Amino acid sequence: MTPSLKVALRASLRTATLAAVLLFAAGLSVRADTATADDTAKFLAGMMPSAGSPLTPLTSDPAWQRHAKFFDNAFAQLEQRQLSRIRAWSEVHLAAPRPTMFYMFSGPDFLYANAFHSKASTYVLSALEPTGSVPDLTKLPRGGIASALYNVERSLGSILSFSFFITKEMKTDLQAGQVSGTLPILYVFLARAGMTIRSVTPVALDDSGAAYFANENPGANAVRGVRILFAGSDGQDKTLYYFSTDLSNAGVKASGFLKFCSTLAPGNSLLKSASYLLHSPNFTTVRDFILANSATIIQDDSGIPLAYYSPRKWRFFPFGRYKGAIAEFPGRYQQSYAELFRRAQPMDFGIGYRWRAPESNLLLSVRLPDDGSSGSDAMSTTDPPPSPPLRSRAPRPPADIGPEQPRGGIFFWR
Repeated sequence: MTPSLKVALRASLRTATLAAVLLFAAGLSVRADTATADDTAKFLAGMMPSAGSPLTPLTSDPAWQRHAKFFDNAFAQLEQRQLSRIRAWSEVHLAAPRPTMFYMFSGPDFLYANAFHSKASTYVLSALEPTGSVPDLTKLPRGGIASALYNVERSLGSILSFSFFITKEMKTDLQAGQVSGTLPILYVFLARAGMTIRSVTPVALDDSGAAYFANENPGANAVRGVRILFAGSDGQDKTLYYFSTDLSNAGVKASGFLKFCSTLAPGNSLLKSASYLLHSPNFTTVRDFILANSATIIQDDSGIPLAYYSPRKWRFFPFGRYKGAIAEFPGRYQQSYAELFRRAQPMDFGIGYRWRAPESNLLLSVRLPDDGSSGSDAMSTTDPPPSPPLRSRAPRPPADIGPEQPRGGIFFWR
């Protein structure tokens, strides 16, 4: 090889190496300019994103620092007052956890889904509220970050205080801005629960319950939602589905939502602050599904009426104190519930509409092994339950909020 050819080859090699380095650096720059879903969740939750995240410089904003302090204090109190106690209760009383948990009428309440069922690997949440979106927070207009953080705080105020959403406030706070719907709240709860978000993907279900994650057409009656893949604090891979769907008889008949759920059954179910919709003849289909596809059901009295459980198929473990429905739900008092709760065990946390611990009730129903009987003793949920006696008006919620008629899956307050 001639000296001139060697010089040319060395020059070519240096040029190629430099080009590769520049290309790699450009790739790093592109990645660094785009915040991950996990960093976005941490930022919205008032937690520091990763060091290289484009959101990290925004944490020097006084609005974010105030937001972080607010959430640090609120979640610390909630952990002490509620979540740690619920996890301790579940550790004792849920001896055989299932991989799947169903939470109908949930809204974006991963907070309590995880507290009750921290060992689940697949969570299926469903309600009317739309999924919404979380845009690139670094591209929000001036003042947009402060506004978005404030709206997230407002939307979570009720569940942090009372254990359920004031849905009308959530709808108002997260509808107008660019950070909208249930997704930002799911982000906050996942981050504050110590989870690491791996990916966030839109999902749609066709009439048969088949899931679509790409651009295929799932049909006119598609149920839409989001799938979040995440890792628990122990590194275990988990999946969270949230579907925006109508759970009334007409709604589930026209969709593949329950067919999709059946592919994950049996699971454990949670029902909390469910507007007593499962007492209604308009929600018998989802009620039947829960009873047929649940190994355990944890509920307050706004869930499935006791009259619809077959005592030969279920064993009941009552906790707390049953005082009947609050005044906004007249005629929902259950005498059989009252009799069952005469032997209730104590519990040290509040839940549901009667969110103060001394007034709360929680029923754990455990499905018994199939004894091979014909099932003729099982109650048909299409039949009306026994007429409940009227109850005198119960104590009202705090004076600064008042009721509005329920619409869909979550109780609406003014």
